[in-house]
Amino acid sequence: MPYELHYWPTIQGRGEFVRLALEAADADYVDVARGSDGEGQGVAAMMHFIESPEVERPPFAPPFLVDGKVIVGQTAAILLYLGPRLGLVGKSEMQRLWTHQLQLTIADVVDEAHDTHHPIATGLYYEDQKPAAMQRAREFRLARVPRFLGWFESVLARNPSGSAHLVGGRLSYADLSLFQLVDGLLYAFPKATRRALKKTPLVSSLHDSVPQHKRLAAYLASERRIAFSEEGIFRRYPELDG
Repeated sequence: MPYELHYWPTIQGRGEFVRLALEAADADYVDVARGSDGEGQGVAAMMHFIESPEVERPPFAPPFLVDGKVIVGQTAAILLYLGPRLGLVGKSEMQRLWTHQLQLTIADVVDEAHDTHHPIATGLYYEDQKPAAMQRAREFRLARVPRFLGWFESVLARNPSGSAHLVGGRLSYADLSLFQLVDGLLYAFPKATRRALKKTPLVSSLHDSVPQHKRLAAYLASERRIAFSEEGIFRRYPELDG
């Protein structure tokens, strides 16, 4: 039975972190909301799990994963569940916990990136909170991006198995997620992110190496990879970069 990934069909968003893991592992999965209503898929099928009183443990919001009777929400929790099943995490408890911590830190950066264009309220348009966004984005690009990428640089440098990966000596879902984070930052804040990457060569190298993975290269070049846009988490507003 294939995994069922539920996320909004037109944006990368937080669902993309899960897609990358499924694609890298060549897992059998269905991107449910991107399917047709006639096949029992689509957004309505996704919303069933959130809205139906028949679902005892409803997820709060997409993304969530359905694996038989198991429903897992929250990106980091989904990857914690999938990691050992897809061979994208080490076998020891210490490695699994460390990989999970890295994923949670990536989630923190993703949230901060989102808040640069919606610093006051998600229900307001960007144009309705632009002055606050300018201020929030300045702090993010000057202080937060260098700090976060600098920390990941130190993690790579301290990995006893080598600096090519965050955990151990092989690809993990944390590597995939750091790639996606940097890719999103390069889209939203190209100038600021390139400056930060010049000071974090190991992070830059990881970002360059992940797409060379055979399965990921095919995915990234395919129509399954949704393009970044101003509807997702990472949004390019030139006035916020600098």
